[in-house]
Amino acid sequence: MTDPHIPGELQDDYREPSMWAVGWTVFASVMMVMIGVFHAIAGLVAIFDDDFFTQVREYVFDFDADTWGWIHLILGIVLVLAGAALLTGSVAARAVGVILAALSMLAAFAWLPYYPIWSVVIIAVAVTVVWALTVHGRDVTAVR
Repeated sequence: MTDPHIPGELQDDYREPSMWAVGWTVFASVMMVMIGVFHAIAGLVAIFDDDFFTQVREYVFDFDADTWGWIHLILGIVLVLAGAALLTGSVAARAVGVILAALSMLAAFAWLPYYPIWSVVIIAVAVTVVWALTVHGRDVTAVR
């Protein structure tokens, strides 16, 4: 066995990243970019056309359409950037991806009365992203 602290030498327990894990991470990355674009589009529509979405009275999260629009637009931009960062394979990017997918689920849940079917689709895709980023753990990166 070689010393793991000597640069340039491979350990006997070197392991390549799992192709399944890498595939799911790429899938999660693409889905995060897609969710981000969807949030951004919904945000832009809410900002520019207040009457497009269902009007809800006496709702706990009773913001006007412009406020919801800005929330979705900012979340969408951040999701697109995080989805692109996932392609680097960084563990930090995976952690940020899970957090942002969870925030996406919360935003879609709060948006549910305004656009129900769309919100359910976004929640389902975000759940899949969280699963894809957490299920494989160490299998995504090579062990040296």
